[in-house]
Amino acid sequence: MEKIELRVSLHCRSCEKSIRKALSKLKGVTCVEMDMKSSKVTVLGYIDPVVAMKTIRKTGRRAEFRKLGGIGEGNQVKMTVGAGISIADGNLTVLGAKILSDVSQSILLTPANGGCPPNGAFIGVRSDTKGSRYVFPIGKLQGLRFMCLFRFKMWWMTQWMGSNGKDVPFETQFLIVEKNDGVCRDGAISNPAIYTVFLPILEGDFRAVLQGNDSDEIEICLESGDPAIQSFEGSHLVFVGAGPDPFDVITNAVKTVEAHLQTFSHREKKKIPDMLNWFGWCTWDAFYTDVTAEGVKQGLESLKKGNISPKFVIIDDGWQSVAMDPNGIACEANNSANFANRLTNIKENYKFQKNGEKGDQEEDSSLGLAHIVTEIKEMHGIKYTFVWHAITGYWGGARPGMSGMEHYESKLAYPVPSPGVQSNEHCDALKSIATNGLGLMNPEKVFSFYDELHSYLATAGVDGVKVDVQNILETLGAGHGGRVKLARKYHQALEVSISKNFPDNGIISCMSHNTDGLYSSRRSAVIRASDDFRPRDHASHTIHIASVAYNTVFLGEFMQPDWDMFHSLHPMSDYHAAARAVGGCAIYVSDKPGHHDFGLLKKLVLPDGSTLRAKLPGRPTKDCLFSDPARDGKSLLKIWNLNEYSGVIGAFNCQGAGWCRIGKTNLVHDQQPDSITGFIQGRDVNYLHKVAEEDWNGDVIVYSHQGGDVVYLPIEASLPITLKPCEFEVFTVAPVKVLSNEIAFAAIGLMQMFNSGGAIQELRYESDERAVVGVKVRGCGIFGAYSSCKPEKVTVDSAEVEFGYDTVSGLITLALGVPQEELYTWSVFIQL
Repeated sequence: MEKIELRVSLHCRSCEKSIRKALSKLKGVTCVEMDMKSSKVTVLGYIDPVVAMKTIRKTGRRAEFRKLGGIGEGNQVKMTVGAGISIADGNLTVLGAKILSDVSQSILLTPANGGCPPNGAFIGVRSDTKGSRYVFPIGKLQGLRFMCLFRFKMWWMTQWMGSNGKDVPFETQFLIVEKNDGVCRDGAISNPAIYTVFLPILEGDFRAVLQGNDSDEIEICLESGDPAIQSFEGSHLVFVGAGPDPFDVITNAVKTVEAHLQTFSHREKKKIPDMLNWFGWCTWDAFYTDVTAEGVKQGLESLKKGNISPKFVIIDDGWQSVAMDPNGIACEANNSANFANRLTNIKENYKFQKNGEKGDQEEDSSLGLAHIVTEIKEMHGIKYTFVWHAITGYWGGARPGMSGMEHYESKLAYPVPSPGVQSNEHCDALKSIATNGLGLMNPEKVFSFYDELHSYLATAGVDGVKVDVQNILETLGAGHGGRVKLARKYHQALEVSISKNFPDNGIISCMSHNTDGLYSSRRSAVIRASDDFRPRDHASHTIHIASVAYNTVFLGEFMQPDWDMFHSLHPMSDYHAAARAVGGCAIYVSDKPGHHDFGLLKKLVLPDGSTLRAKLPGRPTKDCLFSDPARDGKSLLKIWNLNEYSGVIGAFNCQGAGWCRIGKTNLVHDQQPDSITGFIQGRDVNYLHKVAEEDWNGDVIVYSHQGGDVVYLPIEASLPITLKPCEFEVFTVAPVKVLSNEIAFAAIGLMQMFNSGGAIQELRYESDERAVVGVKVRGCGIFGAYSSCKPEKVTVDSAEVEFGYDTVSGLITLALGVPQEELYTWSVFIQL
């Protein structure tokens, strides 16, 4: 192998890109590194040095040799890119740890530029073959724990855990590997764990995913989705990042890909719609496609009777004007849509017209959707109304040639799914659409459709849309430049229309778990994070909670995950409610009228209709990342999140059901799973130090919502918890502050709410002769705090109030009334 160093005039990134592209196409080249400051290009591979120099000169740059030398059998074959990632002796090594072995000689490493973490690089591949689909081996993964997220359906991802390459499923879009050789001695860990994330991305018109084979090799599967699109560059197919904190590694990796692709934005840069901060109701599981304007009113009236006030409504599938083609083949699954229907008009159907008659189309827009939207906003104080539509209009697209819709230039197209998707789960919706075809609007005209639809909705008082069936675009790329290009055109048009018509960024992305869309999303800020809540499927409930939590590890970098609706009156309702309380998501139900558990809802919703939403996407704790809480029979799922001044942890026993890799479906694999014991620590809340005082010593107060216990937990201590199948507990984790008079204090929050600490809006400490703690609290009910001694006095809005103090636990309690103002905060002062 030759190592060739050349002096080349490098003036800009354009120079660098053109030289790298030219050299990477040469047969035998394994790595190209560039140093612009020193005008140096290093080429590693089995290649004639003169050929390398001439190739550079053909790009129009001067080039001359600085150094060249053979790397023989007695020397180490090494390719190092950036700091800490290298290929040496056939091994992919990250921060000194071997992650992959037997790395293919066709694999390239390219440094990541532009605000990237130091331990990051792109994996590429060199190939002269032509085609619209390729599979290339990277190297072998053996004996290292991993967690990956793969598409088990066309529309949705779920988690999978393993330790060898053969365990990695088809359509894997995210992979994180743990290398843990650490040994704990005297409380210190030598060689702490290293976490390496692999992100298959988009390059040109191709999309990459990962998969494993029977030889434990991790493979790159590369597809364009169009038989006519066959050429690719191949230098930036998978990003690899590494470090000691898995959550930092993932965030930095996605931000590096953001800087590289410049086609999407990280969640932190996006406007989060205000509707996430309020309680809502969705029509879907209440009515399915039989929803009517009258049904919407009935649902809201029913909730109002229990003094629960939804502030947003989602009118789901069932409001649009749709019909089958005369020769269409119907496909109506239980409690679902007819996937053979197509959109026939952008306006509502007769069920949402005032005094509408079947078959009629109301021309007066004030008598259309506007009449029901206006009424529910005026009568029920609804702040935000969203409606549903598919990204192509409806499940079967838009019917070609319909009057008033001709300018969208819709044509029938027939989906062709990826082999990786086909190898996973069967899908009735996809089968129906493939049979009947889909009316696909001209990508160059689709903005007109979105803008006209959304403008009509906005005029009717609608504030946003839930855009469903998004992944269908990946099957329709033939003749449109491929799946990546088609998806990007649709998403760009959609987001421009949303920005124009719904100023609060009113969009929920749904059925959208593919990287074609994720890496093309600049503005969309909310994404459904798993398959549907299925009230009648016993196996689905624990699966749902686990899937959302693990999917959020990846999806939460792009958007705020939506945990979907649930039923408040259901055998698993409190389980779902607790998960949403820690998820950082919108909280909404799909109760049928008259079917509510108002007591449960009041643990989530304040009297003004607001919720105590946590700040971040809720994710599994670090010690759960590589365990399998659905299948291994021994692990609890713990989900962490942050409030303004505390953390929250939800612990769940999810054992007994999961996706079956053999049967390709969700099933119950253990009818009688055991009780599971786990442990809670302050460090389970990964970024708790960011909301604690600067002098925080790591000690916390842990309050268990169901048990009602208040426990002082030193930094190295842990709290055991045992949960039976389908049981849960929610813990508020509050940092302890040692005051100037040596009194220890921690604010817990509203103790009757699942996310108690979400009520605390402000926390400050004043030190004079006496220590005083000031707390701003939103909501009502019993407020709790910990103090190592009994307070001298407590005031609320300057008025002294009675309070309780438990000398054993140190718990302070006092009652806060129902405020008259929306989002009112009480000023609580505790003198110690």
